Amino acid sequence: MEPYIQISKINDFTFCPATLYLHSMYEGFSTDNFHETPQVVGRLKHETVDRGAYSTAKRFLTGLSVYSEKYNIMGRIDIYDRETQTLIERKTKIKKIYDGYRYQLYAQYYCLTEMDYPVKKMVLRSLDDNKNYTIPLPGKKECLKFEGVLKAMRNFDPRVLLSHRCPKCAMSVYGALGW
Repeated sequence: MEPYIQISKINDFTFCPATLYLHSMYEGFSTDNFHETPQVVGRLKHETVDRGAYSTAKRFLTGLSVYSEKYNIMGRIDIYDRETQTLIERKTKIKKIYDGYRYQLYAQYYCLTEMDYPVKKMVLRSLDDNKNYTIPLPGKKECLKFEGVLKAMRNFDPRVLLSHRCPKCAMSVYGALGW
């Protein structure tokens, strides 16, 4: 059996496959050693969901652990509104809807539906400016792209990092480390 993929890693991989490897390398260290201000702010804003303190209303499920046997993926959702059957992923500041954001929501969607939670709507919420972006439910074309990303993650060869130099990584928290 293949090891499961963490849902949070899907966004990292689509940003740049090297960041998935680098995040994995530094997971055992204190984030104080390598997180910059945006990552610290994001982690602090996420605490209300992680602690289950987002809302006391029974309609909201927050920080629910989810798993898909079909895709062998696992993670936690931010918010699921049981009344409206809406899946909500919160980000500190959304400037652009990246593929990684969509694939992260697709992963949560597939997990929830496999766990018999109906999802009628998916939303990305930008916390800094309080904007919501509705993301269409994945159709066949989006499903195939999502499955392609999972396949690429499972088949990633870390030897490509020996010659890896990309502007995305240079501008990331790993840029100071020579990536």
